[in-house]
Amino acid sequence: MNPVWLIAKKRDGEVLADAEIGAFISGYVAGSIPDYQMSALAMAIYLQGMSVAETASLTQHMLASGATFQWPRGGPPKVDKHSTGGIGDKVSILLAPMLACCGLRVPMISGRGLGATGGTLDKLESIPGYRTDLSLAEMREVVEAVGCAISGATADIVPADRKLYALRDVTATVPSIPLITASILSKKLAEGLDALVLDVKFGSGAFMKSTEDACALAQSLVHTGTQMGVETTALLTDMNQPLGRMVGNAVEVNESVATLQGSGPPDLMEVTLALGVELLVSTGYAKTRESGRIQLQKTVDTGAAYEKLAEMVAAQGGDLAAPRAVAPGTEILATQRGYVASVDAEQLGQAVIALRGGRQQLGDALDYSTGIEMLVQLGEKVDVGQPLARIFAPITSREEATRRVAAAFSYCDEQPNAGPLVVSL
Repeated sequence: MNPVWLIAKKRDGEVLADAEIGAFISGYVAGSIPDYQMSALAMAIYLQGMSVAETASLTQHMLASGATFQWPRGGPPKVDKHSTGGIGDKVSILLAPMLACCGLRVPMISGRGLGATGGTLDKLESIPGYRTDLSLAEMREVVEAVGCAISGATADIVPADRKLYALRDVTATVPSIPLITASILSKKLAEGLDALVLDVKFGSGAFMKSTEDACALAQSLVHTGTQMGVETTALLTDMNQPLGRMVGNAVEVNESVATLQGSGPPDLMEVTLALGVELLVSTGYAKTRESGRIQLQKTVDTGAAYEKLAEMVAAQGGDLAAPRAVAPGTEILATQRGYVASVDAEQLGQAVIALRGGRQQLGDALDYSTGIEMLVQLGEKVDVGQPLARIFAPITSREEATRRVAAAFSYCDEQPNAGPLVVSL
C-alpha cells in the first residue's frame, strides 16, 4: 500500500476501501506513515468528505488501534452519552447516577476543558480526593459495583485518535464532520456500549453555531454508530446561553448536587431527562418516553440519584460532602434598560478562562473556586443597575472577566421569541 496513492485517491473524490483505510491508520499509529502524509489525508477528507461506510471504517480502525472494555456476557446494558461541548453543561454529573438507579451501567469516559467549553473531569476534580485517572480494570470494578463511573481516557484507549486529533488541531482540519465523527465514536465505542445518545449543541456557546451544521453532525454520528452495531440516537440542544445558572468547576458541581436534591434549574433538568429517556427507550428499559421520564424523575424525587452520585464519588476516592471552595462573588450590573436579546455564551466561557477556571493550554493549572452565576436569561426584561451575573473570583483576576461578561449581553426594545431548548432530528 502506497500512502501517496490513497491520498491522491481521496483528493480526487474517490471512495477509500476498508482495507485501505485500515492500512493507513495502522501505519500511522505504528510510525511507518509520517505526520505529513496523515495531514495530507486529513485535508483531503476535509475537502472531499467521506461516505457513511468510509466514516464507519475510519471509526472502526481507530477504535481497533487500542484497548477496549470487555464486559461479561449478559447483565444490564452498557450506555453512555456524549456532548459536543457547551457552557455550563454539567449533564453527565446528573445523568450517570440517574441511569444507574434505573438499572443501566454507565462507563463514562470524559474529557477536560480546552477553549471556551468546560470539561467534566475538571469539574469533578473540584471534589476533594476525586480520581479521574482510573485504569480500565479500576473503572470496570466501579461500574460493576456502583453502576456508573466517570473517568478520563487511559493512554491505551484509541491512540490513533490521540495522534490524529493533535495533528488536526494544527492543520486546520478540526471542522470535518467525518473526522469529528470518527474521533467521538471511536472513544465512546471503546467503552463496549449497547446504546449511546449524542447531545449535539448549536448556538453562540457551541462548536456548531447553526442548527443546520449541528444536524449534519448529528446525522453523521447516528448513521455511523448505528452501522457499527450500537443503538445510537441524537438530540440537538440550544447553547445560545449557558445551561443552568452556574459556569465553572466547583460552582457547577454544587449546582449538580442541588439539582439531584430537587432544587436545580428547569432547563438543566429538561436536557438531562430528554437525553436519559433516549437511552431508556433504546435499551428497552422504558416502553415510552413518558414512562422513561417518570422513571428518571423518580430517582431525583426519592434522593436515590444523589445517593448514587455520592457512592460513585466515594468509589473514586472523593468525598461529595467535603466543602468545595468558592471564591468571593461580585455582581455585574446592566448598563441599559430593555430585554435581553442575546447572550454570547462563548464570551462567558472565555471569562472563566480569564479567571483560571478554564485552560488555554493542556498543562494549565486551574482555580476550581472561580466561575460565573447567571442572574438573568434570554428574553428577560432588565433595568439599569439590575444584576445580570455574579463573578466568583479573587479581586486581582476580575478585570478581564468583568469586561467579557458585561460585553456578552445585548439588549432590544421588544421581547424576543425563544426557540425550543431541545430539538429532535
